[in-house]
Amino acid sequence: MSRDLFALIDGNSFYASCEKVFRPDLTHAPVIVLSNNDGCVVTRSREAKRLGIRRGAPYFKIKEMAQNEGVAVFSSNYELYQSLSSRMMGAIATLCPRIEPYSIDECFADLTSLDDEASNIGRMIRSRVRQWVGITVCVGIGPTKTLAKLANHLAKDYPALCGVLNWNELAPGRQQKALSITPVGDIWGIGGRIGARLRAEGVCTALDFARLESRWVRSRFGVTLERTLREINGVSCMPLEAEKPLPATICRSRSFAAETDDVNALLTAVSVHAAEAAKKLRQGRQCAGRITVFLLTNRFKPEQPQWTLTDTIPLEEPTADSLELTRAACDIVRGVHRPGIFIKKAGVILEGIVPEGEGIVRDLFSADRDWKRARRSRLMATLDRLEERFGAGVVATAGSRLSEGWRMRRDLLSPCYTTRIEDVAVVH
Repeated sequence: MSRDLFALIDGNSFYASCEKVFRPDLTHAPVIVLSNNDGCVVTRSREAKRLGIRRGAPYFKIKEMAQNEGVAVFSSNYELYQSLSSRMMGAIATLCPRIEPYSIDECFADLTSLDDEASNIGRMIRSRVRQWVGITVCVGIGPTKTLAKLANHLAKDYPALCGVLNWNELAPGRQQKALSITPVGDIWGIGGRIGARLRAEGVCTALDFARLESRWVRSRFGVTLERTLREINGVSCMPLEAEKPLPATICRSRSFAAETDDVNALLTAVSVHAAEAAKKLRQGRQCAGRITVFLLTNRFKPEQPQWTLTDTIPLEEPTADSLELTRAACDIVRGVHRPGIFIKKAGVILEGIVPEGEGIVRDLFSADRDWKRARRSRLMATLDRLEERFGAGVVATAGSRLSEGWRMRRDLLSPCYTTRIEDVAVVH
């Protein structure tokens, strides 16, 4: 019986790499991508890292230096990044029997049946993604997800590995050396808080962690960390999930570029968030039974009064209808809005999520409701097809057009080369 074997494929500086795909003039240039409202640096290319630009650095503090050093600066273009992510996952899937997307820029792959040629498969993945998508990836291979993640980290840090590392091909002594130079906080599943507690116990490296007794780890930190311990010692405890479990809640939120008490701006924001959350429901063939809207003041200004304006509405029946959810969200905003309270962030949360068709009450008037529900379902399907063909936002509710002031600042946005016909690159 063959042992489990996983690969973790991760796009290098993914957002920055996406910006370079259609800009060959930036191939060897420093590139940074900014967070919402062009606030902080979220992604840096390798060249930008060499300039000492830190992740999380406020852009206004490094703007002059970036200009002097010829750094290309971009606002976050999520539509472009998601499109190239889908292409990257598709390219990987042509070489692996099963994959589990983990985030927008990384996925796990099942290489169990490909043990003898795993390293070659890793190199083929790297080459194919580069050729088909234009993104450079690194591949870590190991008998557990945690070790595959660690191997990927090492493949990124050591150029001599050429972007691919198979943990099983390392001699035991080299495996111990790799664990000894890895800080305990860098192990997948150990965050800053748990890492600090472990360091306080004298556990500073991954090797220190691997040598702990499982009973001690369970008694001090619980079964989740004990599972990580077993994983770091080569015992697979986390199988590949080819299909992600459907979410129990869906949240969509965003900060405003500038604080506002304009009810139209708030209505516009929650209308967009409600429509996005509804689309997510439909993608999972789910419906929501409750909707919550929250409006938050600026927590980074503690000298000002802090408010959380929120309310929840139970829906008549579970739904994924953008119009119904938008109407409910707007009703909440009108109910909680207070002139003079300036809001920095607005969001929508969908709860009571059930599979499509569940939670429907049958009574004397069910036939009429069924007809209306089927009609609206066809409308939502048409909306989704239009967005898939022509891009997000091609059709929207009236509420999402009440104000332009709510939209986040993205002054340095690149074209959506792959999803908008007007942005398709033209070769002269």
